Amino acid sequence: MRVEPDDVTSDWTRPGVFEVAAGVYRIPLPLPQDGLRSVNVYALAGDDGLVLVDSGWAITAARQALDAALAALGAGLADVRRFLVTHVHRDHYAMAVAVRREFGTTVSLGEGEEPSIRELSTPGHRPMSEHWQALMRCGAGEIVEALRARAESARHDPTDWAAPDDWLAGGTDVVLPTRTLRVVATPGHTRGHVVFLDRDAELMFTGDHVLPHITPSIGFEAAAAALPLGDYLDSLRLVRSLPDQRMLPAHGPVGPSVHARVDELLHHHAKRLDQACEVVRDATTAYEAAGQLTWTRRERAFADLDLFNQMLAVTETAAHLDLLVAQGRLKAADVDGVRRYAPA
Repeated sequence: MRVEPDDVTSDWTRPGVFEVAAGVYRIPLPLPQDGLRSVNVYALAGDDGLVLVDSGWAITAARQALDAALAALGAGLADVRRFLVTHVHRDHYAMAVAVRREFGTTVSLGEGEEPSIRELSTPGHRPMSEHWQALMRCGAGEIVEALRARAESARHDPTDWAAPDDWLAGGTDVVLPTRTLRVVATPGHTRGHVVFLDRDAELMFTGDHVLPHITPSIGFEAAAAALPLGDYLDSLRLVRSLPDQRMLPAHGPVGPSVHARVDELLHHHAKRLDQACEVVRDATTAYEAAGQLTWTRRERAFADLDLFNQMLAVTETAAHLDLLVAQGRLKAADVDGVRRYAPA
């Protein structure tokens, strides 16, 4: 493996190490049975070692790919001084915890992720239990039963979710030997999501907050916020108010403009709010509303989605409906543990 210039016209998931800017390298790592296929980890080179933005899923294939990429840079995992993790999801956080066990590497995470870390690191925590509760509130009992059957064999080790070495606060700077990164709190995808802004290099490491081809899931976390979509839209507007930068996302190719993609995402969600509002009749559940909407860029029917994406579709629909209630466009009532929506 050798270092190559990053070619945004090629398959962004292709294994390798790609230079996106001076001293900044994109390393795609594989994901297990995941429609996202890969996650981008960014290596920041310095005289005293490397800093990685995000870390990957702690699986053998990802570890091997990361080892090979670092070797192409003349380094190894022992040379990684710090992980700057954009959010708590496993494909971003897990490898950092695993590497820290071996090498004592410093792990940093947004301070808003503390409730989720506390929940996930509790002994006896049942995987997916918080999502089951949310789905039951959405009227999606059928999905819950199917998920429970799968979760019986799921492995959950609380030590995989050990707390970071330090919590990152929005508006603070991470001063590295070769660059300074501003931490920008961008709750929505998760409560503690952060992006990293390198003003001098005109780069923004956007994590899952701004992705080039897909919209991130909203509120899929162990300790969800009350109105995650409202938080997400506010965070998009915050990023839009900052100087435009090149976009270095966690999933997908590097893009020339954060602002351009933010504008598309704001337009998408405004349209989606209107669509969600239109399908609501008296006593409609989020599950029923999701079934009347189409999904993905290919406008797929809800029934054609796999189980995991049906779950995400239902929770995303609920996030839109709850925001419509907060805006006064819908009303809602909880009946026997299920939230039902109606026109205001």
